[in-house]
Amino acid sequence: MKIRIETSKAPAAIGPYSQGTAGNKLVFVSGQLPTDPLTGAMPEGIEKQTEQSLKNLKNILESAGSGLDNVYKTTVFLSDMNNFAAMNAVYEAFFKGSVFPARSTVEVSRLPKDALVEIEAIAWSE
Repeated sequence: MKIRIETSKAPAAIGPYSQGTAGNKLVFVSGQLPTDPLTGAMPEGIEKQTEQSLKNLKNILESAGSGLDNVYKTTVFLSDMNNFAAMNAVYEAFFKGSVFPARSTVEVSRLPKDALVEIEAIAWSE
């Protein structure tokens, strides 16, 4: 059975999709833009945008009974691959102390709301 994951601690979906879905002990988190769920604002710069995207991802995972330590796979979408090193430094700090998830990083021509980064994940849930 597929369950919809929804929390006010992450931005609401801006289209016909869910923040995440879960089933059979797996959690799938939709791509998270760096939008502050309280203000709707997006911070400046790749480091702060990566941090906000990962906070949103973490909050959705936790609302599903999971967490960053249970992430198996992420996909990172960058609007400019020149931001890879800066994004990677912030990303590493969030997953520090755990086995790093498998990951793909892709440069895209444009992201919603002209964000610099978007991050999605697949995780295990207890």
